[in-house]
Amino acid sequence: MPKSMTGFGRSITENSYASVVWEARSVNSRYLDLKWRLPLFLRASEPDLEKVVRRFADRGRLEVSCNFQPHRAEVLDISLNKPLAQAMLRSVADLATDMGHTFVPDYTRLMTISHLWQEGMKDAPPELMEALTSGLAQALEDLNVAREREGGLLAQDILRRLEKLAVWHGEIKKLAPKVKEEKFQALRTRLTSVLEKLGVEPSEERILQELAVMTDKLDVTEELTRLGFHLDQIKELLGQKGDVGKRLDFLMQEAFREINTCGNKAQSIEVSRIVVEFKGELEKCREQVQNIE
Repeated sequence: MPKSMTGFGRSITENSYASVVWEARSVNSRYLDLKWRLPLFLRASEPDLEKVVRRFADRGRLEVSCNFQPHRAEVLDISLNKPLAQAMLRSVADLATDMGHTFVPDYTRLMTISHLWQEGMKDAPPELMEALTSGLAQALEDLNVAREREGGLLAQDILRRLEKLAVWHGEIKKLAPKVKEEKFQALRTRLTSVLEKLGVEPSEERILQELAVMTDKLDVTEELTRLGFHLDQIKELLGQKGDVGKRLDFLMQEAFREINTCGNKAQSIEVSRIVVEFKGELEKCREQVQNIE
């Protein structure tokens, strides 16, 4: 069964460095669209982390977040922006001197000034990066389990609808020759009547030639053949894994085009009724396909 592009995955890992919670949420998108929420020290590692994501997903809008809770202070690289702090203190000291006051700085107050502090990590230990990568892979595996489960439900729903479409396809195939013959006889009667009113001797050969051209425009045999082929391909793709969403979407569009042409050419109330039902059900299938990877 194909995978849905909608799902949620989560992993929790513990090691000597930190507790890490990875979460991955996905919704449908034409391409793989990644949005990250990472600790500052991991932002430089986004290209490597993206390679991990691409092992598990081909399409969809993915929001991946990492909640990192360190166990050891040395894991973090937090530093004071000394040049900025010194400039600020000198400026205040100069102001105190101008005012005739003695300035004694309270250095503990610097801890409350957030923009003076910089957070990062020069080089994450290899063991930590390996643990982080493993945790991300676990979250993505969990995401794929949810996506496969959802994809199976989508495929089953589409297959049920395809059964209805196959029945209607068969009904149109039965009606089409009958409609064509009725139109042929009606056109023949009308053409003969017009020629007689004009005082023109109707030539059987000429009438048949004209009727052949006119009734050929009513023939939907090719459209029905292509439509049946598209429906079979859709059913086949729903039994496959991998990136089948784009192909399914294309086949849905082609099937819609063929049934629409059948409705326009048939010129039959009964066929038109079936075509309307067919198009409505096909559109529901197309909406479901939009969520398949």
